[in-house]
Amino acid sequence: MEITLSENGSGHLCRVLRFKEGDLFNIFDGIGHEFKAKLVRSGNKAAAQILETVANSSESPLQIELGQVISRGDKMDLTVQKAVELGIFEITPLTSIRCNVKLDEKRSFKKVDSWQKIAVSACEQSGRSFVPKVNEITDLKTWCSKDREALNLTLDPLSSLRLKNLKPTAAKIRLLIGPEGGLSQDEINDAAENGFIGVSLGPRILRTETAALVALSILGSHFGDL
Repeated sequence: MEITLSENGSGHLCRVLRFKEGDLFNIFDGIGHEFKAKLVRSGNKAAAQILETVANSSESPLQIELGQVISRGDKMDLTVQKAVELGIFEITPLTSIRCNVKLDEKRSFKKVDSWQKIAVSACEQSGRSFVPKVNEITDLKTWCSKDREALNLTLDPLSSLRLKNLKPTAAKIRLLIGPEGGLSQDEINDAAENGFIGVSLGPRILRTETAALVALSILGSHFGDL
């Protein structure tokens, strides 16, 4: 089977990596399948011949959705990139009372599209064949009210329960990370009413972008494949 690569994929393969016709490389479809392919046409609209399916064991056994309140500047970009590298399954950007990022509908669409492209690039870099979906921006209260069957977690520096001491039994984990200024008391109460369990990462206060990555690393180390 012969396929035409995207413009970005063609440029990366032919201009950046300088692949030539006849060169072999691996390609993935974003839904968990990886293939060995041969470049049969170079240029802006490169084409490849699929040769065979390749076994890929890079996906985490944990199905984690990250609910991350949008952070300022390029911090959210970093969170998306590193969360994908750590094996995240799904990401939902959230707004909250103390969220300092205000986006209209047009800018929201562009941001989500940009984050999705970052997720694709992170998969290419980390060797993943499944691309996590970056969902539409949602308000925190709405997101917390969904999917009560999952193991719903939020970070609470006052909690005596450490993340590493959990024993996940649900098929899915949802992890809520607040903004730079933290969650309001009303938001903490809403999360608790919707079954979210407060867990601690230790005695130090972490930045929002650090907290997400530390939490994902601990979950991956104790219950996943890190």
